[in-house]
Amino acid sequence: MIRALWQKLIAPIDLPLMGFTGLLLLVALIAMASASPERMAAQLMNLAVALVVMRIVAQIPPPRLMRLALPIYLAGLLLLIAVALFGDISKGARRWLNLGFMRIQPSELMKIAMPLMLAWYFQKREGMLRLKDYLFAALILGVPVALIMKQPDLGTAILVLAAGFYVIFLAGLPWKVILGLAAAALAAAPFAWHLLHDYQRQRILMLLDPEKDPLGKGFHIIQSTIAIGSGGILGKGWGQGTQAQLEFIPERHTDFIFAVWSEEFGLLGNLVLLILYALLIGRGLLIASQAATLFARLLAGAITLIFFTYAFVNMGMVSGILPVVGVPLPFISYGGTALVTLCLGIGILMSIHKNRMLVQK
Repeated sequence: MIRALWQKLIAPIDLPLMGFTGLLLLVALIAMASASPERMAAQLMNLAVALVVMRIVAQIPPPRLMRLALPIYLAGLLLLIAVALFGDISKGARRWLNLGFMRIQPSELMKIAMPLMLAWYFQKREGMLRLKDYLFAALILGVPVALIMKQPDLGTAILVLAAGFYVIFLAGLPWKVILGLAAAALAAAPFAWHLLHDYQRQRILMLLDPEKDPLGKGFHIIQSTIAIGSGGILGKGWGQGTQAQLEFIPERHTDFIFAVWSEEFGLLGNLVLLILYALLIGRGLLIASQAATLFARLLAGAITLIFFTYAFVNMGMVSGILPVVGVPLPFISYGGTALVTLCLGIGILMSIHKNRMLVQK
């Protein structure tokens, strides 16, 4: 009976991966209890839903995930089109779709749908890849990214673009093509500047000189960097951060929660956080290397690298080395949709680990 219970409840769960994720979620609760205690109940509810989703997805074998890839991608694309036509407008952006009983943000679905779809596509083309296949994959990626940019939602667009690019790169995109694309992107930068919205251009300018508008556009960066610097080596202690507790840090429970953590736990706390992310990413890459099929390897690798992108972009923008683009700190920031998406990704990694190759070299 104990063995049957183990097989049903515990076997699908990769214990190291669950352990690293659990420690990050513990950090999240500690930070949230200080940054925004009134939101703790809601975040615990979000966490419960996310863990249930993770557990369910962990039981779905990769072949079934592969069969779901195309329908999920097409559904996400249709939802993005629906947002463009009928979506709710909030703070000047049209990102949400009102279903009557709930509001959803379809762009979040694309963070998982995109690597699923591209991994499925490259699995179908395995052994006969040509340059035209990479071009078609770029089209699959470009359409939803363009729809998300139109909302506008630069942060989510960057994450979806990264998720798709990682799959294309891991599928064997030649380095000469990558270098050519990088050169073309640099050459097109002056033209792309004029395609950005005014507030997006302002964010880039404030990155270069936040003191130009210290009480306006530069306020976020200035206050967050003050909080990080004032934490010192050991921090000021939980709940003792003046920047956070006196509400100088904007969006301190979402995009800027890293500044709260840094002020209260200092450099030592940041090292703990970085080590946890490194362990999570390392475990994910190990799972990817042991996957049984090309689909599973590409999917696991892309999901793992997305965790890295989340953390890098968020810490970079809060530290003042990247523009503010509205990317949450993975597993730490407040928010239900993002947390469910991240835990869904963890569930997929667990599924791939459970169905890894059994023959050891």
